[in-house]
Amino acid sequence: MSKKQLQSIRGMNDLLPAESPLWQFLESKLRTLLASYAYSEVRFPIVESTELFKRSIGEVTDIVEKEMYTFDDRNGDSLTLRPEGTAGCVRLANQHGLVANQAVQRLWYTGPMFRHERPQKGRLRQFHQFGVEAFGMDGPDIDAEQIIMTARLWKQLGVIDDVELQINSIGTAEERATYRDALSSFLQQHIDRLDEDSKRRLTSNPLRILDSKNAETQEILIDAPDLVDYLGEESKGHFNELCKSLESAGVAYTVNSKLVRGLDYYGLTVFEWVTDKLGAQGTVCAGGRYNGLVEQLGGKPTAAVGFAMGIERLTLLLEATGQLPELGGIADIYIISSGERAALEAASLAEAIRESVPSLKVLNHCGGGSFKSQFKKADKSGAATALIIGEDEVNAGLVNIKPLREAGMEQISLPRSEVIDYLSKAR
Repeated sequence: MSKKQLQSIRGMNDLLPAESPLWQFLESKLRTLLASYAYSEVRFPIVESTELFKRSIGEVTDIVEKEMYTFDDRNGDSLTLRPEGTAGCVRLANQHGLVANQAVQRLWYTGPMFRHERPQKGRLRQFHQFGVEAFGMDGPDIDAEQIIMTARLWKQLGVIDDVELQINSIGTAEERATYRDALSSFLQQHIDRLDEDSKRRLTSNPLRILDSKNAETQEILIDAPDLVDYLGEESKGHFNELCKSLESAGVAYTVNSKLVRGLDYYGLTVFEWVTDKLGAQGTVCAGGRYNGLVEQLGGKPTAAVGFAMGIERLTLLLEATGQLPELGGIADIYIISSGERAALEAASLAEAIRESVPSLKVLNHCGGGSFKSQFKKADKSGAATALIIGEDEVNAGLVNIKPLREAGMEQISLPRSEVIDYLSKAR
């Protein structure tokens, strides 16, 4: 009886061998960048209490209302696959006392997040993020540091000219409440022209209407009250100092007064790096301040700011801008052998190279086959060099070294004892 071949869940994609080197490249870049700013890695569970996200993200947000993967476990507890990382990181910091007594912390994390959305290019149901959070610093200098950090990454990746920084201040909770009333009053006058999603948000979360994708709604918003007019002097001062820091660092930005972000915990600084290279999914990095969240989740009042970026969108951006790095093949050295003694010698040589030159990726052919078929596999592997051992080479204590990628380079033979030194110098 034939069995149907099982497939991955829609919107939850596999990562294939040809794709993983690019992910490893990006992860390495990010790890190195964050280490240079003295940020420390944390890891927390994929599954958290549903209450964590309802209290942090907000019950009237799209994420909580429509997109979370939520289920009851066998104990009857409501659990959720994490839809974003900040809430889990704050829970971790509270639970383990990392932010007690206003302790300064610079943390980062990476891993999969889950949202039940309509899958499309750049927007998956399982997606992967790098997240950065800083605690215990309430000045705009740490906001600037994180934005400058991301600008440094774009330069390193060669895409700084393909992204635009948009920033805004959404003030304090009290200032937003006053503005929310003014915005609601204005939009009520145009309710017949609002799209259905905006009408629903008008009573639950009117600030989210500001980033509506509906063209007619955006036309209405041209004459809407401006949030900046409702900010107090302290909020304005914080934002002005941030702008000065960015200008001093040579980071160009655009003030987008309609930028509010989709999560309830944000206040004061919000920012996004956007691009026109990815169609509708134009945001490649986003974040801001969330000074009230630590206390909201049971800790003491603590200043906090952070951002996240999606790995999938970064890979798409590099592809779209022609900045994909040269990552080479799955191997640097491919060892070809023929005969029982030669196969044993090849395995021994492979281990010796790995021991002495660990930076080299060494693939020792397994499974036999003719020299011709092995050479085809060596070429397919992307290896720069083939080492060839037959029975004659074993008897003579020699190894043949054949360049596979450099035209005009001839094959040479070296004593087995000199091969490692040769490869080390060639590296």
